[in-house]
Amino acid sequence: MKTEIIRAIEDYKIIAILRRIYMKDFLQTVDALYKGGIRLMEVTFDQAGGFSEETTVEQIKLIKSHYNGQVLAGAGTVMNTRQVRAAYEAGAGYIISPNTSREVIEETVRLGLVSMPGALTPTEIQNAHEWGADFVKVFPADDLGPAYIKGISAPLNHIKLIAVGGISADNLTDYIKAGAVGVGVASSLVNRSLIDSGQFDSLTGLARKFTDKLSY
Repeated sequence: MKTEIIRAIEDYKIIAILRRIYMKDFLQTVDALYKGGIRLMEVTFDQAGGFSEETTVEQIKLIKSHYNGQVLAGAGTVMNTRQVRAAYEAGAGYIISPNTSREVIEETVRLGLVSMPGALTPTEIQNAHEWGADFVKVFPADDLGPAYIKGISAPLNHIKLIAVGGISADNLTDYIKAGAVGVGVASSLVNRSLIDSGQFDSLTGLARKFTDKLSY
């Protein structure tokens, strides 16, 4: 299963980041993105506690139960081993963090999940790789842009990079051409105003703008 998820991330390339999507809108949001070609969806934990861990876990379970493997759910903003285990029990296939935590990476690997910690510097990226990460999330990517991905991809070409932060339909192929194997996309794809106003057909159209870019 882990090998299949790694292959899916490399093939589908776009991970939609679902952050604080309320339950009443959740499945419609997932369905709209799915209809637009999105197959990878990260449901984030809210470290401030305004959005409960129980809700994040329940949403991962909903993706798992409703899509029968057609949508691969992961957990995002995972900051400790308790959240790794909760995501695992809910059915998440991959664990994404904004930082590099050796404990989180090792627990993820121990449970047989795909590890994707966040890092920025070459040292952080290499450390994450040595500790067992399958991919390294370069975050925040937009501060340094595609040129940074290209620059670090040369000496670190043994590490699979995912660019996250400021990714849009207009620049996602720039990051992939620069060396990222995929991207994580939040508000420019999971558009809050479309969701809040119930414009799910428009959300599908927005998703299609992203997935159409992959035929470059």
